Amino acid sequence: MSTEKPRISCLSNGPYYLPDDPDLKITVNISNSKGEPYSIARDVALCRCGGSSNKPFCDGAHTKNGFSDKKLSDGTLNKRINYTGKKITIHDNREICAHAGYCTDNLSPVFKHKEEPWIDPDAATIDDIIDTIARCPSGALGYSIENTERQILESPPLITVIKNGPYAVTGNIELVDQKMGEGCSKERYTLCRCGASKNKPFCDGSHWAIGFKD
Repeated sequence: MSTEKPRISCLSNGPYYLPDDPDLKITVNISNSKGEPYSIARDVALCRCGGSSNKPFCDGAHTKNGFSDKKLSDGTLNKRINYTGKKITIHDNREICAHAGYCTDNLSPVFKHKEEPWIDPDAATIDDIIDTIARCPSGALGYSIENTERQILESPPLITVIKNGPYAVTGNIELVDQKMGEGCSKERYTLCRCGASKNKPFCDGSHWAIGFKD
């Protein structure tokens, strides 16, 4: 059965699986954090338990380390909050944030670490805000101008293996049978690969807390 776009399936208590579909003309590239290619993905299993000795690929470690894909978050953070400024409204869903730090590191006047409210949409130019939001790997951030939500430009299907962090998925790759965060981008999202996220399959930044190394 052919599909219009690449897919990722989450195998029960196991890896992420990119099925081989000979009728699909679009393939997914996998690269490391430096942009160096691992492979073109067809019929590939990617580790998500954190235990594989052949990262990022699955070696069956999940069958030995008791990995569970159970979602432990209660969903209270899965809501979109709008921060409305004079020229731009910034949308944010905290539950799927991977805490990569692109926003707070690159545009700290707008995205203020450990402050409330943590977003000030009037503290920088629209262009700088849009550029920063476009770098958000999890899709937690979005924006509207003049009451119209703008979409991040689509990119080719790609899975980037973030060093000591999650899989950053771009290119509108379908995540099969998984509910996306409220109002969040389907063009890009981050998938846990350390095995510790409470919001599986999505990254919640737990790799920082457990000191995950790849």
